Amino acid sequence: MAGRLEGKVALVTGGASGIGAETSRIYAREGAKVAIADVNDNAGHAVSEEIGDAALYAHLDTRSEAEWQAVVEQVVETYGRLDILVNAAGVSGRRPDGTSAPNIEEQDLEDWNRVMDVNSTGIFLGMKTAIPEMRKAGGGSIINISSIYGLVGSAHNAAYHASKGSVRLATKSAALQYATENIRVNSVHPGFVTTPMTQSMHDDPELSAPRLAKTPMNRYGLPIDIANGCLFLASDESGWMTGAELVIDGGMTAG
Repeated sequence: MAGRLEGKVALVTGGASGIGAETSRIYAREGAKVAIADVNDNAGHAVSEEIGDAALYAHLDTRSEAEWQAVVEQVVETYGRLDILVNAAGVSGRRPDGTSAPNIEEQDLEDWNRVMDVNSTGIFLGMKTAIPEMRKAGGGSIINISSIYGLVGSAHNAAYHASKGSVRLATKSAALQYATENIRVNSVHPGFVTTPMTQSMHDDPELSAPRLAKTPMNRYGLPIDIANGCLFLASDESGWMTGAELVIDGGMTAG
């Protein structure tokens, strides 16, 4: 049987680890050609080599429009088209030592801008660069990874919340702008998922307990939990779905 993404070409940012890597793997298993993009070249090459002939790796700092243009051009030259974009690259906004993010009074402007540049501007640049190629292909699916903290607030990490909230509404705006061209744009809102970005926090019982207490299903998400949602949004099964928010959070935001 043909895979759910047979004949499609995907570009996945943040593809070297976590949600991006797992999404790249499942896309390839379902028949897509996958371009894995990241700034972590060693890990990115490793994921590409693991997948094999269906994948390539490209270095991409998502804050750079020139690098976006070069990577999209490489993908189209290699595979002939671009059907799917997963904007999974992001930063946590926590302090470099892994401790909690500063409050607003203590927030450094340079660090605020860093979080916004990666988590928000990077997604804008991805959509801007991918859409012309999707138009040539007759349509496409853009999947922007936001967060539950793009839907609800907390007392921590205002820069992260602001960046992920902007992803949610930029997604809706893009969905409306390109709906008539069959370019679908949806956001995914993960809850607490164990990835390299969160591993140290989830391994610390003191930091971990409050997070688990907020999650009715009483376990952390796994990258595959989110990747399965990204597979649905990339496939034709979600062909009448755009501007939507796919929440995958173990029930956290249901209460």
